[in-house]
Amino acid sequence: MSVQNLTSRDPFADVGDDQAISTKAPTKAPDYVHIRIQQRNGRKTLTTLQGLPPEYDPKKLLKAFKKDFACNGTLVQDEELGQVIQLQGDQRTKVSILLVDAGIRECFGFKSGPLAPSLC
Repeated sequence: MSVQNLTSRDPFADVGDDQAISTKAPTKAPDYVHIRIQQRNGRKTLTTLQGLPPEYDPKKLLKAFKKDFACNGTLVQDEELGQVIQLQGDQRTKVSILLVDAGIRECFGFKSGPLAPSLC
């Protein structure tokens, strides 16, 4: 059994045109740092951070976050997402400010939920 639908096809191209079928890979989405909040029980929340550039050590970042924000945190290994930093409490704005000040990300390089406060 083979998969034959891995190429894209232009439905408006002329018949027999070489441009009708393209084997070009889809473009990669821009790299964003995803900062999310998850509701736990009651008023308790978790802030999750994923998509950090690979040149930064997540353990050192976690240690800096825990010290600066006076909260606890952990590293979680996910099969799809890689290493995810989890922090206790709503730390979205603090994380984004620290990442911008440290030069890890520009202000526009964040993704957050629809109800999130302004990150920069």
